[in-house]
Amino acid sequence: MQPLIVGVRFAQIGKVYHFDAAAIPDIQPGDRVIVETTRGRQLGEVTQRIEKPSPPPEGKWKPVERRATPRDLLLRQTWQRKEVEAMIACRQRAAELKLAGVKIIAAEFSFDGVRLALMYSSETEEKMDLKSLRHDMGKLYPGTQVDMRQIGPRDVAKLLGGLGACGLERRCCSRFLTDFSPISIKMAKEQGISLTPQEITGMCGRLRCCLVYEFEQYVAARKELPKRNKRVVTPLGEGRVVDLLPLQMTVVVEVPEVGRREFEREQLEPWDELEALRRKSAQPCENCEKKEIRE
Repeated sequence: MQPLIVGVRFAQIGKVYHFDAAAIPDIQPGDRVIVETTRGRQLGEVTQRIEKPSPPPEGKWKPVERRATPRDLLLRQTWQRKEVEAMIACRQRAAELKLAGVKIIAAEFSFDGVRLALMYSSETEEKMDLKSLRHDMGKLYPGTQVDMRQIGPRDVAKLLGGLGACGLERRCCSRFLTDFSPISIKMAKEQGISLTPQEITGMCGRLRCCLVYEFEQYVAARKELPKRNKRVVTPLGEGRVVDLLPLQMTVVVEVPEVGRREFEREQLEPWDELEALRRKSAQPCENCEKKEIRE
């Protein structure tokens, strides 16, 4: 049977995973399906049909089990309503056990209630011993497999939502980011952004995700523009580059007796190349020298 690969998402703003839906050839984006994952059976939404899929991971794709029925959707809603209750109960038990530095962020049941994942964050990167807490929550929800899942600061910000550092009503991670890209200080430097913590740090305490949005455009633009302190020739005379405006493809040049002026890239010529031409034109012609000697 020819595989039919579809993308399935389990959260509204979540990562898309690929499954084989060959058993349901008329499946379409928007359909709800039941699939088997490493975290048990889950109910997800089909987001896309992939015509030319990449090679499958570990030899093959996991199959889509079936379409979700109205009963499945109702069952999922029932367990969703119990997630807040489970989170509060876990927080209370963690406080009773005096688990310092552990914050219970959210609870998530599988669609059939067979598994309960409790997401928590820790002030340290070290793995916490939460066997007692997991055991107590297992007693509270008999017949349910309880997992304690540690998440990072960015995942915490994504789950909690709230006002962004830039002033937007919702943070980027809660609106559309499905994956977190690696962010570095170099990205801020390349874009000329102030390196003060208030300017480059998000509400999660990590470098802002938006630093990566225009990074590639800045890098590409800077390759075509002269560097700072480079001597160039402008329509107003020779000068030195003092600033770059990469997204506008212009530079600011300090021209003697004129001041600072902004020029487009096409208006500039490298000073060293022009100087080399001047020197070459000023050198005496070797053939002319030989002619003079013979005479």
